[in-house]
Amino acid sequence: MKIPALPFTVTDWDHVPRTEHPGETGMGYWRTFNIGDIRVRLVEYSPGYLADHWCDRGHIIYVVKGEMVSELKDGRTFPMKAGMSYQVSDFGDSPHRSRTDTGVTLFIVD
Repeated sequence: MKIPALPFTVTDWDHVPRTEHPGETGMGYWRTFNIGDIRVRLVEYSPGYLADHWCDRGHIIYVVKGEMVSELKDGRTFPMKAGMSYQVSDFGDSPHRSRTDTGVTLFIVD
């Protein structure tokens, strides 16, 4: 990842517009800041959320609060709780998706 030239930038996430992204079940709420080809997001998934697709995009994901499970299409699962992160490259491993029973807030760079 290469961060393009930009001035020192502070993001007040409370002032970034929130967009809705329905899952197979539940709802995702994203606040997104784009820097060139890099997308930085603060994402909330509602209780009962299950992603509506398998993803091949690379991410750095940090769990801010709550708990989730990252499922890989090959059957592996990784429980994640606040303070944990995962990193995956574009097409670097089995496609993945997120689910949460209780709700979760994530900080994502991709």
